[in-house]
Amino acid sequence: MADDIVCHLRALYKLPRRRDFLPPNEIMDCPLDKLKSYRPSEKEPFMNERQREYFRAKLLAWKDEILREAKLTLQTLQEENVNHPDLADRASSETDRAIELRARDRQRKLISKIDAALQRIEDNTYGYCEETGEPISLKRLEARPIATLSVEAQERHEKREKVYRDE
Repeated sequence: MADDIVCHLRALYKLPRRRDFLPPNEIMDCPLDKLKSYRPSEKEPFMNERQREYFRAKLLAWKDEILREAKLTLQTLQEENVNHPDLADRASSETDRAIELRARDRQRKLISKIDAALQRIEDNTYGYCEETGEPISLKRLEARPIATLSVEAQERHEKREKVYRDE
């Protein structure tokens, strides 16, 4: 059924992130499978080996997902026929391409942040605020695994940024 649907920008439409939509070889290689039942807890020592392994797997899975989406986008853009006879269709297609490429550029920058977080895991500085040295809450790391600042430090940073922007 899905093969019957023709869309020149398939990459813009995301499939639900369920395991049964992944090809069999990708189901086996999912790094989070090892730690699926584990959730970091405030009751255990902060950034113990199990927590570091959990966040490493989470970051690697995120990076793999971004790279898969980038590959799909590249294939879609290469397959797309850009010689539309109608000017409106051509303009619409170019706008869609520009939006998709901008999104991919943001994700390219995100990959470098993921790589930096993985490096922090390796040198045991992951999970600690770069400004204060205090632990970043597990809830924040769960929501944003590339976080480098605690919530309080991030709020101060954003307030300073707003003050300089307003001047």
